[in-house]
Amino acid sequence: MEKQTMIARSCHDHQLWFAILISFLLCSILLCFDYSASFYGPKDGVTFLLNKQVNPFVIKNNGTKDSCSGRYVFIQEIPSRFNYYLLENCQSLTRGTDKHNMCPYMKNLGFGPEIGDSQGVLTNKSSWYATNQFLLEVIFHNRVKNYECLTNDSSLASAIFVPFYAGLDVSRVLWVSNLTVRDSSGRDLVQWLANRPEWKKMWGRDHFLVSGRISWDLRRQYDSESYWGSKFRFLPESLNMSMLAIEASSWNNDYAIPYPTSFHPSKDSEVFQWQSKIRHQKRPYLFAFTGAPRPENEKSLRGNVIEQCRASSACKFIDCSNVGENCDNPINVMKVFESSVFCLQPPGDSYTRRSIFDSMLAGCIPVFFHPGTAYSQYQWYLPKNRTKYSVYIPVKDVKEWNVNVEKVLVGIPKDEVFAMREEVIKLIPKLIYADPRSPLEKLEDAFDLAVKGILERIEKVREAIRNGRDPSIGFADEDNYKFTFSGN
Repeated sequence: MEKQTMIARSCHDHQLWFAILISFLLCSILLCFDYSASFYGPKDGVTFLLNKQVNPFVIKNNGTKDSCSGRYVFIQEIPSRFNYYLLENCQSLTRGTDKHNMCPYMKNLGFGPEIGDSQGVLTNKSSWYATNQFLLEVIFHNRVKNYECLTNDSSLASAIFVPFYAGLDVSRVLWVSNLTVRDSSGRDLVQWLANRPEWKKMWGRDHFLVSGRISWDLRRQYDSESYWGSKFRFLPESLNMSMLAIEASSWNNDYAIPYPTSFHPSKDSEVFQWQSKIRHQKRPYLFAFTGAPRPENEKSLRGNVIEQCRASSACKFIDCSNVGENCDNPINVMKVFESSVFCLQPPGDSYTRRSIFDSMLAGCIPVFFHPGTAYSQYQWYLPKNRTKYSVYIPVKDVKEWNVNVEKVLVGIPKDEVFAMREEVIKLIPKLIYADPRSPLEKLEDAFDLAVKGILERIEKVREAIRNGRDPSIGFADEDNYKFTFSGN
C-alpha cells in the first residue's frame, strides 16, 4: 500500500512538472511571437503600418519584403486655404489676362469637361477631356491620393508631399502691385510647415510640391513691383523643398514634368489603341504651328516661324489669337497635329509650351529651336539622344536668323522621319497623366516617373547625410548653364 502511494505521488509530481514545462513553453512562444502582423490593415489596396514601434519593413502575407519599401509617400495635411478653398472659390481664379474663370475646368478631378463628339479625331472619347494646362497640381494631388505606396505614418515615408496649389494661388495675385499680398500665402505656408514634426526630420529636404504654372511665376528675385511673380521659392524654408512644375527654373531644386494633355486613359488598352491610330494616320502637311504671335516681343522667334509657315503650302498654321480658331478645343488642335509630320515648337512667353506634349501625343515630330524648351527640362521623360525623336534648329540671334525651315525638314531622309515618329509614339505613355480612378496596370505614365524621380532625388540627399556631407551644398543653387547643352 505504501509502495502504491509513493508511485502515485511520483506520477503526480511528474504531471505537475510536465504541466509547468508546457506552461513555460507556451509563455515563451507567446512572448517571442511577432505580433506586428496584427498592426497591419488594408486601405485602398495598400498595406499600411499603423504602429510606429514595429519593424519599419512591412512584411506581406507571403513573407516577402514589402515592395513599397523606399517608395512610401506621406501626404502632409495642410490648412484648406492652401488648396481646397481655391477650388471652392474657383471664380477668383483666372487663366490669365482673358479673365475667364477656371471653374469649368475643375470637373472630373481637374481634367475638365468631357469631350463630346470628336468627329473621328479622337479614339475612345471617354478618355478625353478639355484639360486646362494650369490644373496640373490638382491632377497630381488626385493621383497621389491613389498612389499604391501611400503611408499614414510619416516616419516611414521616403518623401512628404505638400499639396499646396501654388500655381492656382499665385494666379490670383500676379497682377497685384502690392508685394506683401503677392507673397502672403507662400510665406504663411512655409511658416506652418516649419512648425510640423515632419519638417524636423530633414528640415524640409524630403518635402516636395507641384506647380501648375512655370517656376518663374514663383521666383521673383527683387522686391520691386516691376518684377514678376511671388518670391515663394526664395523663402528660406521653401529653398529646402523640391518642386515639380510644367517648366523648371535654373535653380537645382526645381524639376520639370510634362504639361497635362487632354488624354487621360484608364486602361493600357486605350493607350495602345491610340498609338495604333496615329501610327497609321495620313499626314498631308509637312509641318505645322499653332500659337499666337508675340509682336510686342522683338526677341521672339514666333514671328519668323509664323511668317515661314504662312508662306509655305506645306505648312498648316492655327492662329490662336483668332477667336474663330478656338485653340481651347482639343479636337481642333489635335486634328492639325495628327495631319502633320513635324510640329514647330519655338519658345513663347517662356522656354516651354503645352503644345510640345499635345503634338507628340498626336505622333507629330517636334522641332525645337532652344535647348531650354525640352532637352534640358524634361530629362526624366525624353531620350538623352535628341536626334532619336526630334529636330533641332539652333537660333543664336533671332534678328540674324535666316534658316529656311521647310528646306531643313524636306532634307531629312524618309527612313529617319519614320524612325523619329515611331520613337515619339513609343514615348506617349510617359507624357500623359492617367485617370486616378483606374490607373494603368503595366505602363508608367508621367506621374509614375515624377514620383520615381523625386524619390531618387531625396535618396541622394539622405546618402549625403549618411556620408557626413552637408545636404544643403548644391541643393538649391542656381545653375546658369542648366538650359544650355553644356548644362545638359
